[in-house]
Amino acid sequence: MEGELKEFLSKKHKQIIIDDTRIKSAVLIPIYKKDGEYHILFTKRSVTVKTHQGQISFPGGGRHADDGSMLDTALRESMEEIGLKVKDVKVLGELDDEVTTTSNFIVTPFVGLVPYPYRFRLNEAEVDKLIRVPINALLDKRCRKPDIETINGGIVVDSYNYYYQGNIIWGATARILYKLLEIINRITPGERKIA
Repeated sequence: MEGELKEFLSKKHKQIIIDDTRIKSAVLIPIYKKDGEYHILFTKRSVTVKTHQGQISFPGGGRHADDGSMLDTALRESMEEIGLKVKDVKVLGELDDEVTTTSNFIVTPFVGLVPYPYRFRLNEAEVDKLIRVPINALLDKRCRKPDIETINGGIVVDSYNYYYQGNIIWGATARILYKLLEIINRITPGERKIA
C-alpha cells in the first residue's frame, strides 16, 4: 500500500488554506505494518497541554520560527511528543490542510511510514498514551458515525466521529483521517470499502 499511497499523494493537488488569523501547525500520521496489517498511531493528549486536552490526535503542533518547513514542524513535534526520530520516518506525502473548530489552527497533515516494533518515548506532559488502530477497523462502516461541525462561527461542515475500543476520534483529526481513508479506499481495490 505504501507505494501506491506515495504515488497518489505525489500527484494529488493539495488544498492549501491561507488565513493569517490562524496559527500554522502540522501533524504526522504515523502508519506501520504489523503482522501483515497496516495500523495508524494516534496519541491521547494529556489534560495539562494548552489546547485539545484529553483529545485523540496525531502527533504534531504549532510551527516554530526556526522550522524550515511544515514537514519540519510535524517531524520535530513527533520527536518531542513520542520520541519518533526523524531518520525513522519514511514520508509518503501530504494531505489537504484542515482547520480546527475548538482552537485557532490551520493543520498541515503529513503521512509517514514508521518501523514496527518501535520504542516510543512519550513526553508525559503532552501525551497520556498511544492508541494503535488497524486501518481495516477504521474502514469498517460500523466504526464511523456522521457528525457536523461549525467552523469560523457559522460555516457548517460535514464531519465524522470514529469509535474504536472505547476511544472517540473527532474534530479536525477525524476530518483528516476521513480524507486519508478515502484515498486508501481508492488505491486498494478489492479491500474493505468506506460505506
